[in-house]
Amino acid sequence: MEIRKYFEVVKGLIDVIPFDDVEKMTDAVYKAYVDEKMIFLIGNGGSAAKASHVAQDFSKGLILDQNITKRVKALSLTDNIPYITALANDTGYKNIFSSQLRTFANEGDYLLAISGSGNSENIVAAAEFAKENNMTVIGVTGYGGGRLKELSDISVNVQINDMCMAESFHSLIFHFVVSSLRKRITGEEFEINDQLYSYE
Repeated sequence: MEIRKYFEVVKGLIDVIPFDDVEKMTDAVYKAYVDEKMIFLIGNGGSAAKASHVAQDFSKGLILDQNITKRVKALSLTDNIPYITALANDTGYKNIFSSQLRTFANEGDYLLAISGSGNSENIVAAAEFAKENNMTVIGVTGYGGGRLKELSDISVNVQINDMCMAESFHSLIFHFVVSSLRKRITGEEFEINDQLYSYE
């Protein structure tokens, strides 16, 4: 597929973004910030990398003034490789996230689960654990949303039947959430003129 055709497809898919649900996710992250609750992020493969990226954006990149001590408390459960490999080796890969939640999470915390299909066993197990323990589940998915969509209190389902394209739209959505929350928390506006937006 040539590049122009590819991005024509991207433009045509913009309306697939569930804008109202993205706003609900933004409100939920803001509430977690106000209530000083933890947001745990999980995913596999590209979504694991995205979980790490978003956790960094929420906890560090959202509030740029280092003198402000109140932060969005976000932690990616994809990052502790020794813990993950121990859990996978001893109890099975299905449990790598739910077991971490059992250790670290408290009632009232949030689980932000990212999954292209919404059906990965370890993602579903973590969402089930979160629901059973009075956590708020935010699911970000592609395709039809799968089991994660059904388990989510807030579902952001980008109905694109292509994993790479769905992941690209997930990135756009998360960067919007960061920009929106920055304005809400710090008053800093997001603007795009003839130059790319800069944090400098």
